[in-house]
Amino acid sequence: MGVFNTLRVKMGSVLIALIGLSILAFLLTDLLGPDSMLLGGGRSNDVGEIAGETVNLPEYQRKIEEFKNNFRAGNGRTPSEQEMNSIRQQAWDFLIIEKAFQNEYDELGLEVTNEELVDMVQGNNISPIVRQNFTNPETGEFNKEQVVNIIRNIAQAPAEQQAQWYSFESSLVPARARTKYDALLGNTNYITTAEAQKAYQKENESAEVEYLYVPFYSVNDSLVSPSEAELKSYFNENKEKYETDASRTISYVSFELLPSGKDSTYIKEEVEELKKEFQKVEDDSAYARMNSDRSNSFRTYPIAQLPKILASNTNILKEGDVIGPYIEDGAYILYKTSKIYDDTVSSVKASHILIEAEDDSDVADANAKREAQEVLQKARSGQDFAELAKDNSDGPSATRGGDLGWFKEGQMVDEFNEAVFNYSGTGVINKLIKTQYGYHVIKVTEEKTAKTYKIATIHRDILPSEGTRDDLYRKADLFAATNGSYAEFTAAAEENNYGVRSSGKMSPNQRTIGNLGASRPIVRWAFTEASQGKVSEVFETDTHFVVAVLTNETEKGEANFNDSKAFVTRELKEQMKAEIIKENLAGLSGSLNEKAEAYGTDANVYSTTDLKISSNSLPNVGQAPEVVGAIFGLQLNTQSQPLEANNGIVIVNVLNRTPAPEIADYNTYKNQIAQSRRNNVSFEIKAAIEEKADIVDERYKFF
Repeated sequence: MGVFNTLRVKMGSVLIALIGLSILAFLLTDLLGPDSMLLGGGRSNDVGEIAGETVNLPEYQRKIEEFKNNFRAGNGRTPSEQEMNSIRQQAWDFLIIEKAFQNEYDELGLEVTNEELVDMVQGNNISPIVRQNFTNPETGEFNKEQVVNIIRNIAQAPAEQQAQWYSFESSLVPARARTKYDALLGNTNYITTAEAQKAYQKENESAEVEYLYVPFYSVNDSLVSPSEAELKSYFNENKEKYETDASRTISYVSFELLPSGKDSTYIKEEVEELKKEFQKVEDDSAYARMNSDRSNSFRTYPIAQLPKILASNTNILKEGDVIGPYIEDGAYILYKTSKIYDDTVSSVKASHILIEAEDDSDVADANAKREAQEVLQKARSGQDFAELAKDNSDGPSATRGGDLGWFKEGQMVDEFNEAVFNYSGTGVINKLIKTQYGYHVIKVTEEKTAKTYKIATIHRDILPSEGTRDDLYRKADLFAATNGSYAEFTAAAEENNYGVRSSGKMSPNQRTIGNLGASRPIVRWAFTEASQGKVSEVFETDTHFVVAVLTNETEKGEANFNDSKAFVTRELKEQMKAEIIKENLAGLSGSLNEKAEAYGTDANVYSTTDLKISSNSLPNVGQAPEVVGAIFGLQLNTQSQPLEANNGIVIVNVLNRTPAPEIADYNTYKNQIAQSRRNNVSFEIKAAIEEKADIVDERYKFF
């Protein structure tokens, strides 16, 4: 007994020592490991930099929380994940204003006073943000009294509500400061008469030109074969043209999460049990809401809007009936008819055959009427209406035998509506009905009725069970664990007949990949943890398990020759083709038409009589801004040297130039330029300040 006591005491000491060592090892691993902040490795806690000031994760998250609380206060609910993406962007934009714009405001002494803030919230110049948050969605009217009541009672409100309101108020200040700043700079615009005159001349000076055009495609690709060395030389000389944003490309195998036959059977059995209870309960709406996987579990339907399976069984539907289960849109469905009653609006079911006139002439109208009359006689004589519709109708319902289904009164054009809703019973209406679309032969297939149905609906989604998910995960995990390299990954995928897909170039803030849907964790992995050729662990999306491997990475501003090779090849080939075309044209003489004839079938001469200097293109040539610019500097009736357009080589002969007539007053053009600049000032100010602020956005590492 003493031995056991001794062991128990000593074992307690040993366990304490082991726990202490474990904690120490954990801390040392965190501090000294590859992701250690202490040793400078791993991921930092910074989400970016604005105007030389680092933005860390806690600061950014605090701002997100402020905007999230404002959303809750304004909408009475927590934002969805998609709405959170927008909130994160709003928080980032706010930080840009705080850190980049505020410097500009301080230099100018620009501020928003307390008096302005009061005016924005409850005065004569209500902030658009306040209007948006306190406008009745049903009436569209701003409820100023609601705002005043909040302010009047804010001192007695709970601390959390006070904090939310003051946070909301503070968010109004940057928007007003930005408005004042934009207005200040916008009002400094001054348009000179010379600027207005130049704009007037660009719009009104014109030239009459003829031009010879030889497209690049006239030179066969086999005649221009740049070497690898030439391509690399061209790339190095023009590297700035190929600069890109940061991107990653992955290859991946996805294992789709689908319910098994066993899962479907289990859910069907569950729904069958629900059906027995559904038939007995009295509060249909409450029971449906409690047991349905989807919203809209209790609705009122006119007969024209009933779900298809119910619409086809209206003749046997009775109150209290439970119909189903049916499989539709990935779910088993039960419908219960809670109530059937007559409403004020009627519905009818009909088919029609439309005969359209070929044009607006009286002759075409008479021909259409005669054809429709013949079809009407056949329908009245008992021929199959659906077959007549398929053979004769010009309407889109022809493929359905003319069937229009159920529709409510007032849903069709007046003439059609009047004909079917004034008809008693069912059958072919004994006269043609003319509408703006043509002549209609109409058959009422279900007589008009005002019957309306209250329907309780239970949807039970057919989803994979935990067992099915576990089996699929093990399959994906085995694939990931047994293939460490890209070569092994592709070989195993081929052996197992798994499709390997490519994500294409992914941007740092991308949120979806192909058919995987929301895939943000995979994108974040590709930019933060992945190394090229190394196979990932298993990722889970809403619909798939995914195993990926990074196949390509490009950093911002970095121009990669292999990635750019296709563009480089095309551009260099076009340059080489341009030289060949110019050389061939140099040996030709005579008029443009004579040169075109001598050059061959790919050379053509075109002309235009009203080319404006403001134009960037030439008819039949396409984009040619440099050619257009040259035209207005050439002497009349003198052929230009070969000029390069975007798609080929052009030689121009200016036949005539019509200068813009003198006008006494250029104020209209001054006003146009001023308005254009005012419209763009906010965007241009933002772009200029953000460029000056050297913004580094690394939020993709965390969100």
